[in-house]
Amino acid sequence: MKAVVCQNAELSVQDLPDPIPEKGNLLLKVLRCGICGSDLHVRHHCNHMGKLLQRTQYMNFPNADEPMVFGHEFCGEILDHGPKTPKTHKVGTRVCAVPIIRRGNEIDMIGLSRLSHGAYAERMLVQESLVMPIPNGLSDDMAALTEPMAVGLHAVNRSDIGKRDVAIVIGCGPVGLAVICMLKAKGVKTVVASDYSPGRRALALKCGADVVIDPAKESPYEAAGRKQAYVKTMPDLLELAISTKEKLNMLPVPWWHTWRLAETLGLDPKRPVIFECVGVPGLLKNIMDGAPLYSRVIVVGVCMELDKIEPAMGNNKEIDLRFVVGYTPLEFHDTLLMISEGKVPCEAMITGKVGLAGVDKAFAALGNPEEHAKILIDPSSNLDAPKKATASL
Repeated sequence: MKAVVCQNAELSVQDLPDPIPEKGNLLLKVLRCGICGSDLHVRHHCNHMGKLLQRTQYMNFPNADEPMVFGHEFCGEILDHGPKTPKTHKVGTRVCAVPIIRRGNEIDMIGLSRLSHGAYAERMLVQESLVMPIPNGLSDDMAALTEPMAVGLHAVNRSDIGKRDVAIVIGCGPVGLAVICMLKAKGVKTVVASDYSPGRRALALKCGADVVIDPAKESPYEAAGRKQAYVKTMPDLLELAISTKEKLNMLPVPWWHTWRLAETLGLDPKRPVIFECVGVPGLLKNIMDGAPLYSRVIVVGVCMELDKIEPAMGNNKEIDLRFVVGYTPLEFHDTLLMISEGKVPCEAMITGKVGLAGVDKAFAALGNPEEHAKILIDPSSNLDAPKKATASL
């Protein structure tokens, strides 16, 4: 079979042996695969990523000089079942799959491993227990968005955001766009999106953002504050404490009973929920400096470098920090169903398509935020450069 191999930061189309399904595996014909931002990063920082993963006891990530086939955002068609594998889904069924696979006593991450090749290829192996049939006649293009959109759903779920809370999304690349889509799918009324790129801001609007701002010209926190009265400074907080106590003293009941009731009813000071979707050094500190008091910050962007924050600023503002990664199989299932039912406005994320021969050029094209957000690979295509594409349900 043909596959795109990354080795020493070079991408090349090579002929590889067809994968052979073992017990519990299915062999898929790859129909579509998205190019993920992590693939772009790993291409040039493979050894760094490997060392980080080793610190979490994941040992199958290759060195830069070892061949690796990327691809964990995919859909495919079942070609064969491994021996003694339950034939839950028939040959010919189109499926998506959570990109992890069992190899003996080990669990491997598909597309991020020296052993388990990903979907930058004509065929691949997946775990039978983790495949999910594509419902409602959903197109291959849209089905391939399940994995990245599940990342967005997980971030939104972990944020515990309410429908009346204001969400602020910092960075409108594919991760930020996925978060925006899922915020709107979950019914959040106000989503403020911030990005320096006019092209990305336009995509944010198509994905459902209610307010888009250029952070070079306006603060996203000021834009969000127009929707809610946030506590912005320490003097504001101190004044709130005094004035609230003074007003409660005027009531004919002990003030502490009323205060406690107000807290029980959720009448605490309002705060935005901020999604950091960029992952560059210095941004987290910048957010903590600029955010209103009591803000909840969900760190979705993956910063691969050492960074610095001032914990005392977090203390002074009582900022919540939550770091997220990946998703659960249930969130993956729910995402696929939501997309197939038209509940997630993610069509605009797909900005191009390419065949295996054009993956190298696609990587280069993704460096221009004004042109592309998500490029899909179609292994059956002869396209040797990204072609503008519009997804359809």
